[in-house]
Amino acid sequence: MNDLFKNIPEKIQNKILELLKAFTYSFTNNVIIPKDIFYTKSILIVLEGTIEINKLDYNDNETTIDLLTKNDIITTFTIPFLDNDYTLYLKEQTKILVLDFNFVISNEVNNKYYNQLLKNLLDILSKKMININNRMEIMSNKTIRNKLLTFFKQQSKKYNSNIIYLPFNFTSLSNYLCVDRSAMNRELKHLKDENLIEIKGKRIKLNYYLN
Repeated sequence: MNDLFKNIPEKIQNKILELLKAFTYSFTNNVIIPKDIFYTKSILIVLEGTIEINKLDYNDNETTIDLLTKNDIITTFTIPFLDNDYTLYLKEQTKILVLDFNFVISNEVNNKYYNQLLKNLLDILSKKMININNRMEIMSNKTIRNKLLTFFKQQSKKYNSNIIYLPFNFTSLSNYLCVDRSAMNRELKHLKDENLIEIKGKRIKLNYYLN
């Protein structure tokens, strides 16, 4: 069950989305989400899959500024992703929900579960703010090793385990950390050689103490 519909009966969910004039879209992998499906002020929630938010710099080089996974949320007033220098790239089959922000806050919906949906929406937004702070913590590190170790620590705390599973592939990880993929691979090999981590696919075991 998506976090947006927490404590809302399944038979009521579609009715609320209909009242909110929400739209659900499904996409295949390796495509860019067209921007004409969005409202001027949109709320986008990932129901399934992964979205890579890329931004062009002054030299037309793309930088990944965020990676969205299931239950993640973005809005046009937190990231102006409708601007021409942003793209929403999908590396796997993805399903999204698009809401009109102006309509969500208009109080025109007469349904007893509407307040619960607003509460859920605020909970998702608060989690998003935590993710933004985590990203800032990662980017404050100057070395690839420290960026990796900080990311691993965050994931370990999130799941309360020394075994973590990457929410995306290693190419996306390098983009998320804003580091060169080859350089990151070398640092991962160093960490493995030092027996600090064990890697099997997207599964990473942390062999060092985390406080």
